Amino acid sequence: MERIFVYKNGTLEQAEGPVPGEFPLKLTVNGREIVTLIASPHDLRFLVAGFLRLQGFVESLDDFLLLSVCEDFGIANVRVRKELPERLQPVLTSGCGTGVTFTIPEAPEKGKIATVGDGGTFTPANLFAVMDELSRQAKGYRHHGGSHSAAVADCGSILLYAEDIGRHNTIDRLAGEALFRGVDLSGKVLVTSGRVSSELASKAALLGIALIASRTSPTDMAVKICRSAGIALVGYLRGGRFTLYAHPERLAMQ
Repeated sequence: MERIFVYKNGTLEQAEGPVPGEFPLKLTVNGREIVTLIASPHDLRFLVAGFLRLQGFVESLDDFLLLSVCEDFGIANVRVRKELPERLQPVLTSGCGTGVTFTIPEAPEKGKIATVGDGGTFTPANLFAVMDELSRQAKGYRHHGGSHSAAVADCGSILLYAEDIGRHNTIDRLAGEALFRGVDLSGKVLVTSGRVSSELASKAALLGIALIASRTSPTDMAVKICRSAGIALVGYLRGGRFTLYAHPERLAMQ
């Protein structure tokens, strides 16, 4: 709890209140310091594993020779089988606080994304149910605000959940936890509290996500990526309404 001041009814009153944690994590891979991730201070191995997975440096847990996170010093030391490119060109993303990526992943060709729910159907009622569940699980947001949440679901049931101060970090966390738990994300639904931007859509495509749903808007580049990759894209999912931007055929209306 931090000392804060609350303005109410014309007066400024002293109080105590929660503030979201911000944790810098220096990431070293194969002896090279490549980036400092700014994230919430929990489940950092999922964040590291997912970040490296979505950069294309690993594909499975077998690709890790070492994954060590020292929270006392804010250092993650990783060794992977794959050799890193000689030169890494960081790209700043549109995430909160600005995320970083070393690659702009290309979305899979249309038709290579699995069917929603691994052959099942996903209905508007499922979408609203999953978004409601996402809100219920967002304990950090209810406690102090200032955090984003995301989840992977299958036919109305949440399989994996992540929360972080960075919108982009929540996707990396889901990708990393899926590796550790052996969860295949192909054909699943991704729900998020934040904006759907190009890097989020590209990461979802790499994971085989079939439908993305957000409480807010997508960007025009995200719409293009989803249309190209065959991903259904839903925005403004709230209050019993939503806007569908791509591939309505992936949503069962009955």
